[in-house]
Formats: sequence, C-alpha cells, structure tokens
Amino acid sequence: MKQRQFISFDWALKRLLRSKANFEILEGFLSELLKDDICIQEILESEGNKEHALDKYNRIDIKVKNKHGELILIEIQFQRRLDYLQRLLYGTAKAVTEHVAEAQPYANVPKVISVSILYFDLGEGDDYIYKGTTIFKGMHTCDELHLSAAQKAVFHCNSIPELYPEYYLITVNRFNDVARDTLDEWIYFLKNEEIREGFTARGLDKAKEKLDILKLSGPERTSYERYKEDLHDQASMVLSSYGVGKLEGEQIGEQRGRQEGEKKGKATMLTSLLQRRFGTIPDWANDKIAKAELLTLERWSFRIFSAQSWDDVFSDEA
Repeated sequence: MKQRQFISFDWALKRLLRSKANFEILEGFLSELLKDDICIQEILESEGNKEHALDKYNRIDIKVKNKHGELILIEIQFQRRLDYLQRLLYGTAKAVTEHVAEAQPYANVPKVISVSILYFDLGEGDDYIYKGTTIFKGMHTCDELHLSAAQKAVFHCNSIPELYPEYYLITVNRFNDVARDTLDEWIYFLKNEEIREGFTARGLDKAKEKLDILKLSGPERTSYERYKEDLHDQASMVLSSYGVGKLEGEQIGEQRGRQEGEKKGKATMLTSLLQRRFGTIPDWANDKIAKAELLTLERWSFRIFSAQSWDDVFSDEA
C-alpha cells in the first residue's frame, strides 16, 4: 500500500507552521529532538531575515521562543556550504545581541538553541544527529568547571552548558530509514515526506492532518509545486554548469587544461545564474565575469540571489 504523501517540512515552516493553530506540529518535533516538553510561546521575526540582502551570512527559517524564554532557531539547508559551521556561530551570536536590551545585566543573555536540518553531509562522521555544547575543562587536571551555588541561583540552571548556545545538526541523508525511536520517526518524515502507519512521535498525528498534499487548496498546491521545481532547478543548474567545466578540463587532458576548463565551466554557471536573477547581462558585467577570481559555487549562488543590484554581485570579487 502506497504511503500518503506530505508537504516537505521546509515549505511547511515557511507557510503553515507559523500559525498558532499548527504550533503542535513544531512543538512535537522539538520535544522529540530536545527530549523536553517544548511549548511554543511565540514565533519571532528575525532581524537577520529582515536584513537578508545585506546580512548574507545570517539566514534563519524560523525563530521560536519557548515557555522558558529560550530562543530556538531552525534552519533547513539543501546546498552544500563549506563554511556552514561558521554561519551557525554568526547566527546564534546575532540572535543573542538582538534580544539583549542596552544596559541589561549579562544574566539576561538568552539561551539559544540552533537546529539545522541538512540535506548534505557536513564534515565526516557516522551519525546522522550531532549535538554541540560548551564546556570548560582544566588544562592540568582535566576536570570540568561547574557553576557555584550562587551562580545556579542567579542563572536558574545547574550547569555551564545550559548557559551557552546548543547546536543540533541533523544530516538527513545519512539516516538509513530504520526508525528505532520516536525521534527517528520524525527524521524519516524529514527525509521521505511520508508518515508510516504506527508512528507515534509527538506532533506527527497533527502533521498527518495538516500537511497532507491532497488537502492543499488549488493556489497552495500550485505554489508548493513551483517551490519544489525551483529547488530542483537550482541544484541542476549548479551541477550542470560545474560539470561543463570539469568535462572540458578532462578532454584537454593536461593539468592546465583541466584548470582552464573548470574555470570556464564556473563562468558558464555564473552567467546562467545572473541571467536567471537579472535577465540580460550588460557588456561591462561580461568583462567582470571573465576577469573575476571565482569563488565557490555555493558562495556565488548565494551572493547572486541575495543581491539587489549588479554592483552587489561584483562588489568584492577581487
């Protein structure tokens, strides 16, 4: 029996899960991941998103405040980024500064939890979920530093890691589709956009009700299909353009030829992305493309689609 097909979680975050009526779905996912009873107090606007065109290193799909006043940042990333870990650090630091009013004591610095749902392999490792925290260990004794009784009273927590940002990295493609627990049931849904009969993870029953593709209105269905096609187009564009350069280099056969071929392929990719973003390319921009010290494919793609003008694209290519 074919499983029912559901809306992808990334599209649901942008369109459906911001509604208070659907908080139960997001609460369920976060509760299973964080092993806590998460109750969403509100969905917050991200200043980083408002400044997206200028602040190109900070992108948060959704920012949540829970009943404890903690900030939970959720981002879904499809394209490979070698500097993704640094971007996470930047995003959490910015979230902290956005939510600390001037002249407030440092004790009011909010706890930030960063959750990344990644559809590519980030680094090397065998697991599909990694958690990062901050601890302090003695250089000579190797003992772990703990909070004093007074600090516990002031901060209302029991350990130093509770004060600092936590990072959860979910590398969806590494999951082997065997659901061993309720968190795995959510990972299965994130990877396959399906919810199997018998799954009991918190929030999935509500997801079945609200995220069924067949229950979308006509305009919503069209918008969703266009969104999925656009994701495929962007991935294919980068892969195809890079492949042109690699193929040309291999045909030439020598190292210099391979380097020139890859450079030409990247230039082809850059031209395609610019045409998609701005339309006709002026002559002066063609000269820039030919002379540019080309960045990685991911950084060019991000720069172009976040740019507001031609000047933004080539402002610091040298």
